[in-house]
Amino acid sequence: MSGISDRAAWYAVWTRSRHEKMVQDQLARRGFEPFLPLWSRWSRWKDRRKLIATPLFPQYCFVRFHLAQKLHVLKTPGVLSILGTSGVIEPVREAELEAIQTLVNGPLRYDPCPFLEEGMEVEVVRGPLRGVQGRLVRKNRSARLVIAVTLIRQGASVEIDAADVVAV
Repeated sequence: MSGISDRAAWYAVWTRSRHEKMVQDQLARRGFEPFLPLWSRWSRWKDRRKLIATPLFPQYCFVRFHLAQKLHVLKTPGVLSILGTSGVIEPVREAELEAIQTLVNGPLRYDPCPFLEEGMEVEVVRGPLRGVQGRLVRKNRSARLVIAVTLIRQGASVEIDAADVVAV
């Protein structure tokens, strides 16, 4: 069998609530390549505050696999489904996932934000995110770059100098 259906691609997996890290571990144990983007936030209890790492996209984990392996992914504890449209699973766009990986592995501070359909499509031309594409939006008085994963309709935003981007 040849063609796109037998190539390993990244897929978005919908998980049970608060099971993202467990799903990531289970998928890795089964020989898959999972990717769970995390972000750090302060959590407050009565007696203390603590910096914790939480999933950037709650209830979602990404995993690279061949379509022939989808049943093994679906049988992973904590996995509810593999995302797609009209009942057909669909891979995540490679460029979108690479942009999220660049953001997560880079030095800039970022946080989750809702998926925005409005805004200008831009590409970063300077700095640690050079080459990354996203949407330029305003949040308070600063410019923000939103890097979105269309399939799960979520994204992450990072503060950026508007002079460092050009329209696509």
